[in-house]
Amino acid sequence: MDRERHIGSLDGLRGIAAAGVIVAHVNLMFPSALSMPIRDIGSNAVGLFFALSGFLMAYIYGNRPLSPKSCADFLVTRFARIYPVYIAAVLAIALLSLFQDLNYFQPINGIGQVLRHMALMGSSGVFWSVPPEIQFYLLFPLIWLFLSNPIRYRNIAIAIAIFLALDGLLGFPGSGIMLPSKLPFFLFGVVAGRMHRRIDRQEPNIIIGMLALLLPLFLLVRQGVAPQTASSLWDMATAFAAALSVFLVALEHPISVVAFGAAPLRFAGRISFSLYLFHAPALFLVEKTLGGTAPSDLVIPVGVATAFGLACVSYYVIEVPARRFLVSRWKRHREDAKWLGKLDAAQAPAIFSSRRTRM
Repeated sequence: MDRERHIGSLDGLRGIAAAGVIVAHVNLMFPSALSMPIRDIGSNAVGLFFALSGFLMAYIYGNRPLSPKSCADFLVTRFARIYPVYIAAVLAIALLSLFQDLNYFQPINGIGQVLRHMALMGSSGVFWSVPPEIQFYLLFPLIWLFLSNPIRYRNIAIAIAIFLALDGLLGFPGSGIMLPSKLPFFLFGVVAGRMHRRIDRQEPNIIIGMLALLLPLFLLVRQGVAPQTASSLWDMATAFAAALSVFLVALEHPISVVAFGAAPLRFAGRISFSLYLFHAPALFLVEKTLGGTAPSDLVIPVGVATAFGLACVSYYVIEVPARRFLVSRWKRHREDAKWLGKLDAAQAPAIFSSRRTRM
């Protein structure tokens, strides 16, 4: 099997998901301006993000050799991708919240809340979705170990499957910022990522193309167009639909590529994390500035354009430079961590192996 290639349509899907979150906040600030079936579209969009994460982790790393160094590289890379721009957004919202006259609608008030968010235990605004993402990254090396040798480490899959079953039977309890409440989205995404490795060379099929185009869009708006079909935002069925949407889009059928492979959507997907973090304050400040003097038909486009502009600044000034700096620093100094070289992936705890092996 060839080494993983970049799947451009997934950038477009990520852009669609980011647009869904923006639409949700536009509707929150301008409830009478939109007449679209958008109830809970933001939460469904985040579910797509979670499934995308599971898919990409399995797709990118599932065939790579696992070792302590590769595991450490993975964790540092993912941390560098998420945490610096996340902290910048937390501090920006905390600063905005200091101006009480503005009455920011999703505030972070006080040093206690700031520290809580820095410790990935906060849930203000869109920040609630970052902790389960990070927690999944911490879980993934265990999944990676299983993927490296499914026969030897099948007990890992059994243990995770049992936990997922119990988690589902209990209704995915706990805080929304904890991984168990969102676990099926990541795990179904992982399964989809592994399946893609095996059947992504199939001949184009028009049904696949149409499903890839329509299923993600239906998933986003389903509470609005068919509320009777939506039992829960975070149940197993929704997680399966999110992962299946990612899988179908990743097949890149010519029909779906027309939409998800479009350059504007792919660019939105590239900056999607910064857009996700900074769109709400951008919309809020534009509404505060123009809302009393201009019609919403003008304020909304200006707010969305401002959100994209701020996201571009964040991406090119904070997100990319911080990631490159931290990863380069890690690569420069990781050789000093001599204990990494002394370990070997084969020395994983025997409890995860289905049979004892001689060391």
